[in-house]
Amino acid sequence: MIKNVHGNTVDRLGEAIVAGRYAVGASIPPEPLLGAELGVSRTVVREAVKSLIAKGLVTTGPKVGTRVLSEEHWNWFDPDVIAWQSKAGLTPEFLRDLQDLRRVVEPAAVRLAAQRATAEDIAGIEAALEGMKHAVKEGGDYVTHDLRFHQGLLRACRNRMLIQMSKALAALLRTSFELSASKKGGPASSLALHRAVLDAVIARNPAKAEKAILVLIDGAHEDIEQILASRRRLPRLNSPASVLKAA
Repeated sequence: MIKNVHGNTVDRLGEAIVAGRYAVGASIPPEPLLGAELGVSRTVVREAVKSLIAKGLVTTGPKVGTRVLSEEHWNWFDPDVIAWQSKAGLTPEFLRDLQDLRRVVEPAAVRLAAQRATAEDIAGIEAALEGMKHAVKEGGDYVTHDLRFHQGLLRACRNRMLIQMSKALAALLRTSFELSASKKGGPASSLALHRAVLDAVIARNPAKAEKAILVLIDGAHEDIEQILASRRRLPRLNSPASVLKAA
């Protein structure tokens, strides 16, 4: 998606903050200096700073200027913040926080999905699984279909708050799926595990569905820990999703 001047200014400032160009507690340059540096008007800078305040990256007040906040204040459900962190470099702490979050949210959501999923929900999740199979066999975008599978499960729980969370979780979950997909044989071996989750939802068996999704999550956790131990380069979420080669 092509961003306008405002969006590009927010990106440039956000990336600089997340990358540590401005220290926590330090003031970022005043509007005239930033405007000159970025080649935009003071009004554009002012509106960009408002966006960064909403994302929890900075705070402003009389006589103190605009100061950088520590990362515990950042909105980690904001896709821009996730993209900036990816560009700066994903950290082990970020990835482990993600795994903790998945273990809390997804099993509970899948239990509800096994009780509440509609025929339309099931059809959407089936289609996502078919897309995953096709990517493994013929080559293609496995990660996007994997993401649709899990988002479909979250929507199928029929809880408005969890459905809203599924949108916010998208960028976070893609991180995990990119890592799992990069493991040799990982996508192919995970198909049966995804099938087990969906079969339990179709069978209206919440306990079995929860157990099956935990197997998936724990497998992803092992993949991430192995990649972190190997010090391999982590994926960047501002790039297109990885594409599998035909089997």
